[in-house]
Amino acid sequence: MKKLFRFLIAGGVGFVVDAGVLHLLLWFTPFGPFVGRAISIPSALLATWVLNRNFTFGRSDRSLAAEGFRYGSVGLTSALLNYTLFSSLLMTEPSLRPIIALTLASAAATAFSFFGYSRFVFRHRQNP
Repeated sequence: MKKLFRFLIAGGVGFVVDAGVLHLLLWFTPFGPFVGRAISIPSALLATWVLNRNFTFGRSDRSLAAEGFRYGSVGLTSALLNYTLFSSLLMTEPSLRPIIALTLASAAATAFSFFGYSRFVFRHRQNP
């Protein structure tokens, strides 16, 4: 339960990074919400990797490159799920504010991310 709580804190920080970068891009650049999310998602992914590695799960017993690859694989899959839901919501309901679509899509991707990170990325190998 402690890891889930810490994961939610890290995810909250990631959400703030994602939403903040998206908001800044929408406000100060000609980018629309689709291009903005393509930039804000990797920013959030980097922030959550640092937090999950150092605060939530601890470093794995894999090399930094292997851990980063695994984290990126789960994160990219989760981000694709998140982005697909985000885009679908905006396309089916054009009057929906991008921040609402971001919130709903991020919430839906959270369970997938926790399972993937805890079981595939940061799970420590058992000694035989």
